[in-house]
Amino acid sequence: QVYLVERGGGLVQPGGSLRLSCAASGINFKIHTLEWYRQTPGKQRELVGNIASDGTTTYADFAKGRFAISRNNARNLVFLELNNAKSGDTGVYYCHVQWRGADYWGRGTRVTVSS
Repeated sequence: QVYLVERGGGLVQPGGSLRLSCAASGINFKIHTLEWYRQTPGKQRELVGNIASDGTTTYADFAKGRFAISRNNARNLVFLELNNAKSGDTGVYYCHVQWRGADYWGRGTRVTVSS
C-alpha cells in the first residue's frame, strides 16, 4: 500500500518562508516523479510543481521563483519550500504520486499566510 504523509504546514507571515515535507512509503521512491499540489480557498486543486527521479524540477507559472521542490531518496522524502509567502498561498498542500496507473494522495498539510 502506498502512503504519503505531508508535514510542516502552519502559520507563516507574508514574506516569510516555510518548508513542507512529504514522506512516502510503499513505492520504490527513487524512480518516481513526485508532485506537489495545493488547493486554495474557492479554487480547484492545482499543480505547484514536480520533481523527477533525476532531480529535474518543473513548476507552474505562479510557483516559479518562489517555490522550490527537492527530494531525499535515502529518506523517501520530498520537500516543498515556499519563499516570500503571499496571502494567496494560503491553502492545503498535497503530495501526489502515480503508481501502477493509480493516483495516490496524502491528506495534505494546511498553510496559512497571515500577519
